[in-house]
Formats: sequence, structure tokens, C-alpha cells
Amino acid sequence: MQLLSYFTRGRIIALIAAALITVLLGLLPAVAGRATCSADNVEVACPADPVGPRGEAVSDQFAFGHRPLGTEGSITARLASMTGTITYPPPGHDQIVEGLVPWAKAGLIIKDGLAPGSSYAAIMFTGAHGVRMQHDYVHDTAGSASGAHWVRLTRSGEVVTGYESPDGITWTPVGTARLDGLPSVVQVGLFATSPGDLSVVGGSTQVRFTQAGAEFDHVTVTGSPETAWTSTTVGEMGTTDWERDHLAPGLVEAGGTLRITGSGDIGPVGTIGGASIEDTLLGLPVLLVFVIVLGARFRGSVPALFGATLATALVAIGITVPLGTLVLRAAGSTVLPVSLLTTARVVVGVALVVALIAVLARALRSWLAASALTVVPYVLAVHPLLPDGVADWLLRLTPAAGFAVQQTAGEFPQVLAHYTPAAGYFPLPGWAGLVITVAYVVAALVLMRLVADRRQTTLSSATRGSDPAAPRSGPIPTVHRP
Repeated sequence: MQLLSYFTRGRIIALIAAALITVLLGLLPAVAGRATCSADNVEVACPADPVGPRGEAVSDQFAFGHRPLGTEGSITARLASMTGTITYPPPGHDQIVEGLVPWAKAGLIIKDGLAPGSSYAAIMFTGAHGVRMQHDYVHDTAGSASGAHWVRLTRSGEVVTGYESPDGITWTPVGTARLDGLPSVVQVGLFATSPGDLSVVGGSTQVRFTQAGAEFDHVTVTGSPETAWTSTTVGEMGTTDWERDHLAPGLVEAGGTLRITGSGDIGPVGTIGGASIEDTLLGLPVLLVFVIVLGARFRGSVPALFGATLATALVAIGITVPLGTLVLRAAGSTVLPVSLLTTARVVVGVALVVALIAVLARALRSWLAASALTVVPYVLAVHPLLPDGVADWLLRLTPAAGFAVQQTAGEFPQVLAHYTPAAGYFPLPGWAGLVITVAYVVAALVLMRLVADRRQTTLSSATRGSDPAAPRSGPIPTVHRP
């Protein structure tokens, strides 16, 4: 009851209106237009990235020459050559040249079937990062930078181990992966893939098609029946003019060698893309303006303001995120999957930041100053209105850093991507951004207290100076008696 006593009817109505506007604006991306896709003039479901073992969107597109493998066995091969093609490179963007992008990959892989997103472990040569062992999309272990020409994968139940060798005699382990739930029969073989080459032209990001090919010899498989190799493309491939007219993806056997050619990527970030749960927070700036104005005009206690704005934000965002996600999917849009725990973290984290910003406005006693420190940097950074470097620093050095709590996309060194706030990547982890926001709020509250104490001291001094009964300082006058 004491908390409610600080709020007039008008303030309560303003908070309810802010919550409603936040929810309505969060539904806007879904109701503004229904996503549709077609094939041969027939409406079909829009494509979506495959979902990996952790339930997150991943890339899983590669050429695969494979055969079945039982619970115990291995595959060994020597790399004879690795080449690639890059289309439209800078500066002219009008050529097709030979070359490998840094994360072009070719090597050996054990995979739980052929379905995109299924579990796997692979040992590979790369365009510029040496030998790597990767598994289940997010795990990456570095081998030697150069010198290895042979690679091997062994399977023992659910455990897969990768090895490298300079001569096929002396072997060095690179890494070990435990693939939980791996079936008794998996697919083993050679693979090749090459992610798109990223470039910025005229302020916009472009992804150019690339292709990688590798020739292997001395390929031996144990624990597998003597069957012919099968060539498969996992994920969509072979649709570009270059692939149709020059070099098709897949496996080619000739003279004791196996050549595998492919494009795409096997990694932890999807390439098709889609909406994220953060896209439902379109009304967040409006909610912030409401609570900032309320905080700047509020003269009640700080805990009362914090509690009321936190409760309002929790209700508004707690409704907006799941409802907006549901409506987006119902409208035919692809929404990148995240766990329930991640959704809860976004809701609680953003609500906490909103409440802290209200307290910051209360301490500054200026809605304009609070908006300039929080809303303006956030809007400028998450929309492509500023150069990437400037946007990054705005979200490192201002109280807007706390908005990093809403990030659901992960940044991985083995994935070339446009890691900017406009693309959903904040420069700080959520907890670090929240610490910066809290530090600003604490500093502002301390400053507010110091100013209040000084004002009180000045007022007390002035009151004593105007009161004849107040004690005075100075020497006591001498009284002369007759």
C-alpha cells in the first residue's frame, strides 16, 4: 500500500498505456505482412535453417561421399590437393577467380544420417586455419597450422576421435567428441563445403558464392561393408550458374582418387535466417520513454519507482515476446528457435534494464538527459544509422550497454558473419552490459544524495541565519554591572 501511495491515477494509467503499446508494437512485424514462399507458382512453406542437437538454428550444407559404418571403425585419407573458386571478388566484383576462403573445409566426417542438423564429428583441412576437428556445430578444436597431409577419424561407440599425420605413420590426436545417442549405423566419408565470402559494398553487406574441392587418395575404411561410395548433397546445392555450367558438387572417383566438391557451411550460425525473439521488442523505445518521463518527475522513494517499473516491464515484455513469436510463426515467418530458459532470460533481463533506466532518470531529474544516455544510443546502434565501430562503442560506454541482455545470437570465431548491433550482435556479454548500466545508476544515485545533502546544509545555514533565537558563533560579549 505504501508503494501504491506514491502513484497517482495518472501515473498508473501511463504505465498501463506503456505496457499496452509495447505489446501492440511487438505484434506489428507479424500483422504488417504475411510471409509467403512459392515454388513453380505454388505456395509452399518458407525455408528455415536446420535445427542442431542443442535446439538452435545451424548451417548444415555440404557435399558428402559416404558409406555406412558400424559401432567400431575408422576412415583414413591423404589430402592430395585442395582448390577453390570465389565469385565476384573485390575491388571490381566482376570476376571469377581461383582461391579458398579462410573457412573453406574438406576432410572426413562421421554423421548421424543425412538429415540436415543431425549430429556429426569431422576432421578437416581449411583454407587458412590449418587442421581442425569440429563436432555438433559449436565445438571447434585446432590442430596443426600446417604440415599435416593425412587425417583419420575413429569411432568407438559414441566416441569419435580425430587424428592428423604428416606421413601416415606417426599420428597425433587432435580432439575427441562424444556424440550422445549415436545410432549403431552411421554414415562415414569425405566432405567439402565453403561458406559465402562476406563483403561490404556501398554500406550494405553482400555474400558471394564460393566453392571448395579436395582430392584425396589412400582412402581406407574399417568397420564398414565393402560397398560403393554414394554421393549426396546435404542441404540445397547445385543451383548456381557456376555449378550448373562449370563444376557440379559431389563426389567423383578417378584413378584411385576421390574428389569431393561442395559449397555452404557446417557451423553454429544459420544462413537462411529468420526473425528472432528480439524482433518482437519493437515497442521497447516507447516503453523506455514512458518510464523515463515518469522517473524524472517522480519524487517518491527509489524502491517504489524501481518496483513499479520492473513489474510493468515484466508484464509488458513477458506478454510481448511469447505472443509476438507465436503470431510471427502463425503468419508464416521463420523464428529462430531458442530455449525456454533463454526466453526467460531476455524477458527478465530487459525488464530489469527498463527499471534501472527509470531510476537513472529519477536520479538525474531530467528525462532529456536520461533519454540521451539510453534511448538515443540504443536506437542509433541497433538500426544501421551509424558506422559499426561507433555503434559498438556507444553500447560499451553508455548505460545503453545493458540492452545486451536481449541478445540471443552467439558469436563464433569459426563463422564469418557481420557481427554488429544492427545484425543482433552486441559488443558485450549481457552480464557485462548490465554491470555498466548498474554502475551508471549507482553513480547517479550517489550524486543525487550528495546534491541533496549540500542543499540541506545550505538551507539549514540560511534558516539559522534568519532566526533571532538561533545560537550565534563568535566571542561572548562582556557584561558590565554598575
